[in-house]
Amino acid sequence: MHIRQIDLDDAEKLVNLILQVESESDFMLFEAGERKLTPEQQRNRIVAMEEEENSTIFVAEAEGDLIGYLIAIGGGARRNRHSVYLVAGILKSYWGKGVGTRLFLALEKWAREHHIHRLELTVMTNNRAAIALYSKMGFEKEGIKRDSLLVNGEYVDEYYMAKLL
Repeated sequence: MHIRQIDLDDAEKLVNLILQVESESDFMLFEAGERKLTPEQQRNRIVAMEEEENSTIFVAEAEGDLIGYLIAIGGGARRNRHSVYLVAGILKSYWGKGVGTRLFLALEKWAREHHIHRLELTVMTNNRAAIALYSKMGFEKEGIKRDSLLVNGEYVDEYYMAKLL
């Protein structure tokens, strides 16, 4: 397995990965088939992120295929440029195999090099595996977003979690 920052040539593979992750997990924001994302849109987003000093995408690759991603979306205002919001996804067949840990370690190294002070994310309170990973990586719960999402007809709470560097 190899962890690296995304290349423009990865746009189509990343779109396919995101859509597959969303089809395999009830823990993502978008439901299976809901997101309408094209390789061209993803290419444009990669280009835009390359121009921002506080945004990036890390990917995990195995045998030439993308198996996981960690997107860091930096704040756009002067007052929150030190902060990035994270979105992670890993193929179900690679859960529990260290992919998330390696993605977060690479991201944290990048964040420190780019003078990022705050990493933040939200996670469904019933996503025990993700909460365990985030806690292991030093994230702390800051609050609860009650009835934040409607999943399979039921309201689900989310934790707001953050790590200060």
